[in-house]
Amino acid sequence: MLPRLVLPPSRAILILIALAFVAPGLVGHDPWRAFDVIAIEIVQQMHLSGDWVVPRVAGEAFLEDPPFYHWIALACAKALGWLFGFHNAARLASGMAMLVALWFLYLAAKNFSSKDEERTSGGIAALLLMGSVGLMAHAHEAVPDLATLAAACACLYFLTSASRAPWKAGLAFGVSLGVAFLSTGPLVPAVLGTAALLAHLVCDEWRNARALRFLAAALGAFLVLAISWPLALSLRAPELAQSWWHGATHARGAFGDNLRYYLATASWFTWPAWPLAAWSTWRLRREWRTPRIFVPLTAALLALLAIAYAGPKQDINCIVLIAPLALLGAHGVAQLRRGAANALDWFGVMTFSFFVGLVWLGYLAMMTGVPTKVANNFARSAPGFLAQFELLPFAVALALTLAWIYLALFTAPSATRGVLRWATGVALLWGAFATLWMPWADHLRSYRGVALQIKSSIPAGAGCIAQTGLATAQRAALSFHAGIRTERLQLAAAKPPAATTSTTSITTPACRYLIVQGHPRQETTPGPDWRKLADVGRPGKNLERFRLYRYAPG
Repeated sequence: MLPRLVLPPSRAILILIALAFVAPGLVGHDPWRAFDVIAIEIVQQMHLSGDWVVPRVAGEAFLEDPPFYHWIALACAKALGWLFGFHNAARLASGMAMLVALWFLYLAAKNFSSKDEERTSGGIAALLLMGSVGLMAHAHEAVPDLATLAAACACLYFLTSASRAPWKAGLAFGVSLGVAFLSTGPLVPAVLGTAALLAHLVCDEWRNARALRFLAAALGAFLVLAISWPLALSLRAPELAQSWWHGATHARGAFGDNLRYYLATASWFTWPAWPLAAWSTWRLRREWRTPRIFVPLTAALLALLAIAYAGPKQDINCIVLIAPLALLGAHGVAQLRRGAANALDWFGVMTFSFFVGLVWLGYLAMMTGVPTKVANNFARSAPGFLAQFELLPFAVALALTLAWIYLALFTAPSATRGVLRWATGVALLWGAFATLWMPWADHLRSYRGVALQIKSSIPAGAGCIAQTGLATAQRAALSFHAGIRTERLQLAAAKPPAATTSTTSITTPACRYLIVQGHPRQETTPGPDWRKLADVGRPGKNLERFRLYRYAPG
């Protein structure tokens, strides 16, 4: 019999769990559609052009987010690209951001806890952050929101020292707000800044002369750092600076619709942090004016209202909710009623054991062809994929699975056991997928083959290439993998569309080559003078085709 793991877990155990959660999936696959490929393309454009001020996708300015995360990713790519490959090294910035976030949230929870919670609250907060269901995939993508998450956790930590060292804590708090601003814009700094201001007005222990020193230092540090990039952008291209500010400060979508979407999305995205935060709020409702309850509760409520106001409807925006909910939830885990604690524990063990078993079953089917039905499903979904055994990923997945079996069978009873096993279950499930299924998933999701096939059909010196129907992520993938820079379709003259669903007349194009993205059964030809050169798509993606046309009149 193996010795039981005694809870609360030691700092060494927490570090091992954090590494098991963060490390798998950061390297070893191409940039994938949506946020990952866009950020990595921006980093590559910075690398090629030397311009760190204007983020660009396929040569065009892309000002959805400020560039702080991309600067860190570029530094990682320059330092470690020779070892991991450019895009893999750039994605290491996300791993760094996650580790920083976990560390600062651990410290914040310890400092905000009461004496009887001091040994458990820090670890519980970090485990709740790792265990959030919605963070499982996004934590391993190249997304600026992770830099903002790290900055938000740092803000919560430095707030704990507001009354002890107001000048130092204020400066550090302001710098952290500035980093959040330079990562994703003004939303998170507005939320945390307002929460800090309200806390110094409402909480009796913070309402003193030192509050002014803290707030003044924070405001000064924030303004100095936050103004740096917008000022550089306005000096470089005033119209781009104005466009960015307009997009960063104007709502996208109706508040009511956004709020309903985020209430529904956050219910699974932030699980199990939000029910534990609700329990903590109810149990400690008489202490609502203390900083340890007021700060995270106010920050979570303001964050929900802010993302509902700003929009758009994207699940990744719920990341701003996780840190305050995890910090608040850490106060109530130790006092959970036995039935609720056992239910979370049992549900986590059964759920993750079942899904990890499915991952291993799928891997066995890919490797051996048994069970036949499962193997055939994988073959149909990814035509052309040939599974190959690799020792290191297999060994990592096996080690994670054995560790899970140990935790499931040999963890001593404790109120914190459910949270521990939930977080380790998330780490195990993602780690098993990232090691055993990653080649299959990369075969399906990578645009490398599409980009290279299109490039092979474009002759040297072809000039500009127009596009219609391509999303930003698809344009980024074509540029990153094959150097194909597409432009919006521009015409010297255009006729009204013909009265047919299959042909659209286009005359005198500005570019002689055109890439069209559409449905395989619904091809809209650019016109009679356009000749199709290529018709390609990703394996198994039957609803997405990329067609290359050349303008050849006569």
